[in-house]
Amino acid sequence: MPIKFVVLWSDALIYVLFAAISLFIFWARRKYHLRNSWKQVFSKPLAMISIVFLVVYSGIAFLDSIHFQPKTEKFAIESVLDQILAPLNTFYEVTYSKPFALHSYAKDIMTLSDGSVVRDYPKLSYSDLGQISIEERRAHMIDRTLNGAQYGAAAWIILSLLIFSYLSYRWKTNIFISLKKIFCHETELPWLAFFITLGIVLISMTVSWNLSQEFHIFGTDKVGQDVFYEAVKSIRTGLIIGTLTTLLMLPFAIFLGIAAGYFGGKIDDFIQYVYTTLSSIPGVLLIAAAVLSLQIFIANHSQWFETLTQRADDRLLALCAILGITSWTALCRILRGETLKLREMDYIQAARALGVGKLRIISRHILPNVMHIVLIGVVLDFSSLVLAEAVLSYVGVGVDPTTLSWGNMINAARLELAREPLVWWPLLAAFIFMFILVLFANVFSDAVRDGFDPRIRKL
Repeated sequence: MPIKFVVLWSDALIYVLFAAISLFIFWARRKYHLRNSWKQVFSKPLAMISIVFLVVYSGIAFLDSIHFQPKTEKFAIESVLDQILAPLNTFYEVTYSKPFALHSYAKDIMTLSDGSVVRDYPKLSYSDLGQISIEERRAHMIDRTLNGAQYGAAAWIILSLLIFSYLSYRWKTNIFISLKKIFCHETELPWLAFFITLGIVLISMTVSWNLSQEFHIFGTDKVGQDVFYEAVKSIRTGLIIGTLTTLLMLPFAIFLGIAAGYFGGKIDDFIQYVYTTLSSIPGVLLIAAAVLSLQIFIANHSQWFETLTQRADDRLLALCAILGITSWTALCRILRGETLKLREMDYIQAARALGVGKLRIISRHILPNVMHIVLIGVVLDFSSLVLAEAVLSYVGVGVDPTTLSWGNMINAARLELAREPLVWWPLLAAFIFMFILVLFANVFSDAVRDGFDPRIRKL
């Protein structure tokens, strides 16, 4: 039986999004003003560092969006990322274990070879890890780390040479002169920061992957699943929540915000009434009501979903739609205020006097001058929505419990923080991965604001 590829609705949206971003990059390179603005964005070292992390996170999410049905299981759905991280996706311990531990975190009743019964910490069985001593474990860790670093360094050198070759072709120089320009900071963009960050990220990824083949580097959770695997798989959920929700709320915010600010009168009063009323309802309660109604609908129509993965995917998209409908009000209010200011500017008044149509004024004069606000709002909303998913899942109204997400990890770990001894590693793993994404998304948003704001950017 051949492998059957499965395209979930969220997968299709991710493919369309990647295609749209590629087309936008190709189109923006042909526009001088956009090319100049993006060049100013990436002229900052922090922006170049941020884009490396964001691209790596996006690549992981893309690999996790290529789904297929294994030959041996009819109703199971796996992704390419599952195969890369194997056997973490199929191997379970009995219960909790600490990071890099040799034994389980809880005592159990065991029968020894001589027939005696004792209560002790059982050894872990992952890759025969429990059969080695502490000294052997340390030696294995060092060996795995060095081997992983070699793989990462080799990948970094190959990738860097390809980029060097491309830059040399663009600059019409040989590769050695290009290297000299980069290391001497003689380029428009801070390529040195880019390559250093790329090397650190690649080596960290290969070291983590190599260690995960023999150790539970972030330990295991209550049911014995590898926490590192859960944290990596949660990247896709976080990016979907942040990206798709932002794209869903943008049309509402842009259209209604500009219309309210430019046309005024009854149109402005109506739009203000809508977003003021929506903003007055506590967001968590509104989202909780919508999600609970959705859960009842899914439970009553379970025959519509062939697998649990498809059901969880549809619930994820429904959550994105709910968040998008309820989160456009803040950006709409900001765009209304900016449009009120812009419509009184001299060049817009002159366009009106010359008989230019309202739609043309909006598309040629208003919209381009608020796009910097839209861009910075998009990235900031992305960060807040990633955090919102964690909060909603924490209170039980987020994504499906079978969906791996940082919010579900935090929700599962909250009760364990009160136990003795303390189970801290699931919370730490979710925090680290979510912190990296939110941090560099915010850093990148600052660079986008400085590059696209017409009042502060360099001409």
